[in-house]
Amino acid sequence: MNSSLLSLLVLAGVAIFLILRLRSVLGSREGFERPPARPDGSTANRRRDFEVIDGGPDEDITDHVEDGSDSAKALAAMKMAEPGFNVSEFLGGARQAYEMILMSFERGDVDGLKPFLADDVMETFETVINQRNEQGLTIEAEFVGVREIALQNATFDRGASEAEITVRFVGELTSVVRNSDGEIIEGDASEIKRQRDVWTFARTMGADDPNWALVATDG
Repeated sequence: MNSSLLSLLVLAGVAIFLILRLRSVLGSREGFERPPARPDGSTANRRRDFEVIDGGPDEDITDHVEDGSDSAKALAAMKMAEPGFNVSEFLGGARQAYEMILMSFERGDVDGLKPFLADDVMETFETVINQRNEQGLTIEAEFVGVREIALQNATFDRGASEAEITVRFVGELTSVVRNSDGEIIEGDASEIKRQRDVWTFARTMGADDPNWALVATDG
């Protein structure tokens, strides 16, 4: 037997030894692996050891309303109608809109209000601003911040895809009212006051216009 053949036989023996060694350590799996047999001879269903949960509660919803509530169901329907909708992002936008609307109203800025208000709400705000102007009253206000914001209610009309979300705000600001002579007749520029508002915003989900409009106010 020449040296080349002897070397091949040695290598083959080593390879067979390694394969057997690996099989004893790792085991072997061929095809579909059946569940392990029970003592009574039946097979155990491994899937019974745990429950497969598909999805689970949407924390973007349950962080703001009770799971399973009518509001939660309405918010979930909004997400189905418009997959990109996010409740937390909506509330962030509502916070910014609250400041802009509130300050525009305090300062009598009609043009600043129009992009955010439904027609009937705009009419009400504009009437109050006009009355102040007729009386020669001006308001000087500075926004301090939103102390509290909470989603209070949500509804969704599936047929019209119309969504309404009611938000409760507690804002902080300073405000004084001056008469036509520039005299302060109400308020204190150094005193921070809290203002509580409950506002309802509405929008057609899935529409090209991403903006929500203020459709109702309740102090």
